Amino acid sequence: MYPEYVAELKKWAKSTRRFVKRAGAVTLIIPARKGLFLEDVFEIADILLLDKDDLVQKGYGWMLKAASEAHQKEVFNYVMANKSVMPRTALRYAIEKMPADLKAEAMKK
Repeated sequence: MYPEYVAELKKWAKSTRRFVKRAGAVTLIIPARKGLFLEDVFEIADILLLDKDDLVQKGYGWMLKAASEAHQKEVFNYVMANKSVMPRTALRYAIEKMPADLKAEAMKK
């Protein structure tokens, strides 16, 4: 992987263009599945957390879902800490592959 490019992805996440923002998140899907760049995944998710665009929400939710394959507990804790402000679209994507009991807990209002 290319850690020297992660700072650029964080800049992308702050773009005014929806697909550039989305790319800032989805670019990390493959390394996140392998357990890499977890702190950066959370930083990008923080940047995009309140974005209103559904494609951006789906993008960073997908990134969180990928990260949960290697770091389920950490991603679940992140979702729980942010669920009061996280859009439901992103939340649903993030917890999609988690066990039913964790999904149910995250979906509670």
